[in-house]
Amino acid sequence: MSTRSLLAFGVLAVSVGALLPAEEAVDLETITRIRDEGLTNSKVMDTVGYLTDVIGPRITGSPQMKQANDWTRDQLQSWGLANAHLEGWRFGRGWSLERATVQMLSPTAATLVAVPRAYTPGTEGPRRGKAIKVKIESEADAEKYRGQLAGRIVLLSDARATRNPDKALFTRYSDKELEDLGRFDIAPSPRPGMPDRETITRRMRLQRFLREFFTAEKALATVEVSPEDGGVVTVGRGGSWVKGENPGVTALVMAAEHYNRIARLLDRQMDVELEADVRSRFYDDDPNAYNTVAEIPGTDRRGEVVMLGAHLDSWHAGTGATDNAAGSAVAMEAVRILQALDLRPRRTIRIALWSGEEEGLLGSRAYVAEHFGARGEPADPRERELPSFLRRETGPITTRPDHARLAAYFNVDNGTGRIRGIYAERNAAVVPIFEAWLRPLADLGATTVTLRHTGGTDHLSFDTIGLPAFQFIQDEADYETRTHHTNLDVYDRLQKGDLMQAAVVLASFVYDAAMRPERLPRRTAPREAPAPAPSPLPREAPTATR
Repeated sequence: MSTRSLLAFGVLAVSVGALLPAEEAVDLETITRIRDEGLTNSKVMDTVGYLTDVIGPRITGSPQMKQANDWTRDQLQSWGLANAHLEGWRFGRGWSLERATVQMLSPTAATLVAVPRAYTPGTEGPRRGKAIKVKIESEADAEKYRGQLAGRIVLLSDARATRNPDKALFTRYSDKELEDLGRFDIAPSPRPGMPDRETITRRMRLQRFLREFFTAEKALATVEVSPEDGGVVTVGRGGSWVKGENPGVTALVMAAEHYNRIARLLDRQMDVELEADVRSRFYDDDPNAYNTVAEIPGTDRRGEVVMLGAHLDSWHAGTGATDNAAGSAVAMEAVRILQALDLRPRRTIRIALWSGEEEGLLGSRAYVAEHFGARGEPADPRERELPSFLRRETGPITTRPDHARLAAYFNVDNGTGRIRGIYAERNAAVVPIFEAWLRPLADLGATTVTLRHTGGTDHLSFDTIGLPAFQFIQDEADYETRTHHTNLDVYDRLQKGDLMQAAVVLASFVYDAAMRPERLPRRTAPREAPAPAPSPLPREAPTATR
């Protein structure tokens, strides 16, 4: 090789080397201490047990949710975290469920498994009525039943076919599945069974109409069939938390096998008499909901913040264990580990436990708007008429000073399964950083970094305005098959070892982000904000802090 060629090669090597990132430094001694504290002195099951068994379901705006806010604030403070407080934001009416029993009285007696939808009224004592089955797919269909529903309990569909399980009820990622997940999906397929935007919009308009229709027709209650089999009841919201809006009549979701029996009896032209006793309550004394916030103060870079969080609210068929007391307990355990080790992070570490996630990421959206920034109102008036989660948010971003000071946000909300890696949210610059952070955790099963985007949870509130926010990859366990929003979402479905592992991974990531010389690199904010969870979002703004 000539001297000129050697010189050119040297220049090329220097140029290429300048483009490659330096090896990410990881403090292995501290990571070892984090592992030891989290795996030998864990308090995660104590925390999640109190949230589920003692407090129970935590619907946004309910007394149980406020109890959870107060308890988590006090617990974080007792561990030594600073500035533990609640931040309020405008929500609307609270709601809670005290009891729900449904009986078939004739042609034979039977106890039925059913749970009311949230934000719907109770029956004001036991109410009896004959069942009637309807099929309403449009406002025009409803007209066929006008004058026939007074005093009746209305089944909203025919019996549905039950299914034999086509996969294991409890699953973990295989090596092959993690390898596939690590490859970027240029044109991801829609999630099976997930309706498109237009279908959701059409259904929501029909639901609003039917709330008014069934109220005007003086129906006692409506009953729909659960989408799951085996006595599993999946339930969320049904009425409205907006004061002044009609919440409709009592709205029940019934176990498929019990619903199908009633439907078949009606198909035999037999009279079926049911009795429902639902005791629910609306709360109008405080229109605010609250996020729990606390900090481990930083040192030389205390003005910059690394955040971690999870949503504390839940639905009510179970006790909100895997969705999402698990994530809240993991986040709390992560900061407990860091505080117990008396680590002195360079950046401030801030934990936030969100309310209003199940209603559409409302609590985290309000917090981000208050502290970091927000997108403007859509220019298209048709978009402004839609709930927030259905809008195509393309407006300009207005930022606050703290927008530049957030180093990263890490979120946990995918059930009880152990962490297997992290979604890099199309940010190629963080991939080698995250890969370095995962190496000392690989023996715990956390190995995969994917550039793919994932949705449906609170990191989106940050991502939509260009902040570096990330959700972890977790084993599904039985989240989609048994527990997600169901009456089986209880403490017994939690996996102790998985939650311990998740807390160690989260604590390690938060510590690494708080200690590195630079904040995590950011990608350009998306032109169109990704859609949050499929739940209606009323308009609200952050308000009080206490």
